[in-house]
Amino acid sequence: MNRNIYQEPLVSRYTSPEMQELFSERFKFTTWRRCWVALAEAQHELGLELVTQEMVDELKKHIDDIDFEVAAAKEKEIRHDVMAHVYAYGLKCPKAEAIIHLGATSQFVVCNTDLIIQKKALALIKKALVNVIANLHAFCDAYKDMATLGFTHYQPAQPTTVGKRNTLYIQDLLMDLAYIENLELQVKARGAKGTVGTQATFLELFHGDHAKVRELDRLVSKKLGFDQVFAVTGQTYPRKLDMKTAETLAGIAASAHKFAVDLRLLSNLKVQEEPFAKKQVGSSAMAYKRNPMRSERMTGLARKLMGLPANFAATAANQWFERTLDDSAIRRMDMAQAFLLADAILKLYVNITSDMVVYPKQIERYLRNELPFMATEKILMACVERGKSRQEMHEIIRKHSVAAGLAVKEQGKENDLLVRLAEDSSVPFTLIELEAMIGNFQEFTGRAKEQTVEFLNEIVAPVLEKHQALIGNIDSTLKV
Repeated sequence: MNRNIYQEPLVSRYTSPEMQELFSERFKFTTWRRCWVALAEAQHELGLELVTQEMVDELKKHIDDIDFEVAAAKEKEIRHDVMAHVYAYGLKCPKAEAIIHLGATSQFVVCNTDLIIQKKALALIKKALVNVIANLHAFCDAYKDMATLGFTHYQPAQPTTVGKRNTLYIQDLLMDLAYIENLELQVKARGAKGTVGTQATFLELFHGDHAKVRELDRLVSKKLGFDQVFAVTGQTYPRKLDMKTAETLAGIAASAHKFAVDLRLLSNLKVQEEPFAKKQVGSSAMAYKRNPMRSERMTGLARKLMGLPANFAATAANQWFERTLDDSAIRRMDMAQAFLLADAILKLYVNITSDMVVYPKQIERYLRNELPFMATEKILMACVERGKSRQEMHEIIRKHSVAAGLAVKEQGKENDLLVRLAEDSSVPFTLIELEAMIGNFQEFTGRAKEQTVEFLNEIVAPVLEKHQALIGNIDSTLKV
């Protein structure tokens, strides 16, 4: 590592080797060569006499034999990366040199390679996403009936269960997965379309044979691993696809951001935490701290990714007629960053959900502090059943609730509402009887447990079964 120049943190700190490899120069330029091989091979198979089997074989032999220094020197001289690599490839393949890139424009290799990379990158994102869902599925099942305080507006509300709360995160991720699978259907080859998408040069090569030119488009795309090819393009594949890709990845970021912020809030309450390594340092100054640093990192990375779609929308909107070059520089940065960010976020998400920690006693403490207020309706009905006036008891319970609430807020006391009610002679229940009314927290969670079971069995399980091959065998180890 050269420590005298800027290093991209997404690569040095946060992302998987698999995703890094896809956006590496070696993968890009070897894929360019595979595009040139596919083109030459398809031209030969369709009877173009200029291209011989010997030439195709030579090209195949030297796909991985790239002299990067020669290519870099040539690009510096001619200021054109594609032609520099045509030159470097030609030096390795003297017999085939004359037919490399025959009839093609630069975007033949650039666009088709970008699409191949994105197709493979989406597969990595999909795998990580499925593994997060699987982790959360197991967590929700384990805690499906553990009552916990619910919050609206970050204020105590009715109880739910730990499992039910986490089904909300799964539901978001299932939507993200559906969007990815829809996007996968949209990723088609750019194919062999020529300079402005009219295939004019290829038509000349095949002496006006439209059928062969059309078959060339299909055959090259198939050799590159695509079942479908864009029927029409300008010089590039439609940048609208990039926009939708960025939106889909940003959607994952939004889902992860929601989860990460919630976990940070729960960590503050000491209710639920991310994993914490034995030797992990929470703070340089405060040795006791257990900062939710993974969730915080996830939040920051997600914020960055959520901001990228605007760039892709602007690029798609500014492609004048058949093509303009203002997409090149920004796409070099943003397309790689979008996938690397999504990869980093999901790597964290898998890591965190693999071993989250729950603190039942702390959960119970919060429930006991708040449930007396929430149980007042139940207490009121019980008083009526013992012959008391609803209106009279409502006023008594209201008065004591307000007083108990003020004591908690102004004097820092524990919630003593049940004691106040038990000491009021108008209330026909002892303290033991009142405490028994809130003793079973599960009674206050409605159908939370049942909803969790139904959701996991009916909605999540079929998705995990469909993608069973993707579950496991994923490295979520963090570099730092």
